[in-house]
Amino acid sequence: MSTRLLVGIVAFGLVGFLVAGALGEGPPPEHRSAAPSDTTDTLYTQRPPSRNGIGKVYLGREISKVMGHRGANWLERPARESKERPDLLVDSLPVDASDTVADIGAGTGYLSFRVAPRVPRGNVLAVDIQPEMLSMIRTRIAEREVDNVVPVRGTVTDPQLPADSVDLAYMVDAYHEFSHPYEMMTALYEALTPGGRVVLVEYRREDPSIPIKTLHKMTEAQTKTEMRVAGYEWVETKEMLPRQHFMVFRKPVE
Repeated sequence: MSTRLLVGIVAFGLVGFLVAGALGEGPPPEHRSAAPSDTTDTLYTQRPPSRNGIGKVYLGREISKVMGHRGANWLERPARESKERPDLLVDSLPVDASDTVADIGAGTGYLSFRVAPRVPRGNVLAVDIQPEMLSMIRTRIAEREVDNVVPVRGTVTDPQLPADSVDLAYMVDAYHEFSHPYEMMTALYEALTPGGRVVLVEYRREDPSIPIKTLHKMTEAQTKTEMRVAGYEWVETKEMLPRQHFMVFRKPVE
């Protein structure tokens, strides 16, 4: 990992801690000052929660409950290799060897460690809000002697990454669980380099035969709407995965 990036991450995290305290709930970046609380109030509504939801509705979509660290074994299930083809997912990520990549909602690091060989001169920032997940990642870094995976403690509203530092961010079966999707994606926007890309991989809600709870799926149309509101441009959608959309967006070059 480059010294410059490490210093940036440490400094950024220290400032966030001093400003916001141990929870790390920092103020939103400047570009989001144009979207004050009254704007987000119009984006979110509340209703009685469904069985698998939290009752918070974003642009017509109820946000699902979070799968916590107790579900770590499910992330590592052997059947995932054949049923979801993570090898195809990793091979399809638009990255160069020296890129800085952010795995948002990294969980156990299942994908972080698979992506790391694709950026031998870069880094994978494994971002999660659960300390238990980050502890698992640190253990695996030591066991596997990997030097380009970096655990990062995010918050529900901010991945806690330095501005203009990330070339690609990806979220695999994670975005639909974000309790503050607008805040998270606009904070990530600040962390991306101009033209930086975001890949969202989500189970296809359009296909009722996929054996996943409905709120843990997303349609392509809904995803495009939410990303457009957060300031992103749609690039392409690939359908090479057995069960999931592979949707590519980017931060516009100003």
